[in-house]
Amino acid sequence: MFWNNISTLFSNDIAIDLGTANTLVYRKGYGTVIDEPSVVAISNDNSKIIAIGEAAKDMLGKNPAEVRIIKPLKDGVIADFQVTELMLRNLILRAQRKRLLIKPRVLVCVPSGITEVEKRAVRDSALHAGAREVHLISEPVAAAIGADLPIHKPQGNLVMDIGGGTTEIAIISLSHIVVHSSIRVGGDKMDEAIVDYLRKKNNIHVGIQTAEKIKMGVGSAYPLEKELTIEVRGRDIINGYPITIEVNSEEIRDALSENVEAMIDAVKRLFEKTAPELAADIAERGLILTGGGANLKGLDKRIQETVDLPVHVFPESLTCVLNGCGRVLDNMEEYKEVLIKKIED
Repeated sequence: MFWNNISTLFSNDIAIDLGTANTLVYRKGYGTVIDEPSVVAISNDNSKIIAIGEAAKDMLGKNPAEVRIIKPLKDGVIADFQVTELMLRNLILRAQRKRLLIKPRVLVCVPSGITEVEKRAVRDSALHAGAREVHLISEPVAAAIGADLPIHKPQGNLVMDIGGGTTEIAIISLSHIVVHSSIRVGGDKMDEAIVDYLRKKNNIHVGIQTAEKIKMGVGSAYPLEKELTIEVRGRDIINGYPITIEVNSEEIRDALSENVEAMIDAVKRLFEKTAPELAADIAERGLILTGGGANLKGLDKRIQETVDLPVHVFPESLTCVLNGCGRVLDNMEEYKEVLIKKIED
């Protein structure tokens, strides 16, 4: 016990849930130490980082020409290698709190459909940012571990992780993904759908941050017992003046319907590739929803009604993936089978 405590004290190993919308960092022995939006404010010549995370997100739509606001990840993978590296370096240093002589071992969570090129980009970014060694784990596996599912057993575990850029659906058995589907639909696409809907139906232009607030406030996938309304401020498309309108949850449900249908269709297609024995397990155990998108009101009811499965929203859906990563980081030997095999140069 003494030596375990000493090793934890001096360990600076970290796990990173590198998300399109948010990046979370877990430090061994300390739990979650960082939860920030995946946004970077940088000077036009890329010479100076002005802000990272919440401070950078607050600048969205309000930044002068001299400052660029960048979301370096798109659809769950790196879109801007240089900015991602800068962001990771900042997060790794912040997570360590005290500079230690030994560089950290880093576990990074990635989408299940990631290509070899994208895996290499994640690994290289983390290495250049200061990691000693880099391991990768797929998001649905981390989500299943975080949700306490018995993934080591010979039985089907169905997980649907709805992030900012992607929705990952996977059936896991014996520590491996047996069948998976990854679609580029998530929280960001929902926000864009609300912006488009309000522009077309109400002649009002709103920013992405406003759309996100609308989604979180009155967004739903299934009729509510009591429909909600929200006041929306934006710019009138016709005359260009600021205006305020009121929209209700039925309208926003209509705006989000295409994205919700895409998620449900992905579940249906997954079952077309699933062995009968696994399907029987899932019919009994159901589907676990994780990720920020799992909190869309009525999404569990909408999926359950369509695919006739028990659907459960995991209580800690926002941090489920990171909690799974943290558990793997704390017990690397026990969970070595779930890690993505090392990338060859």
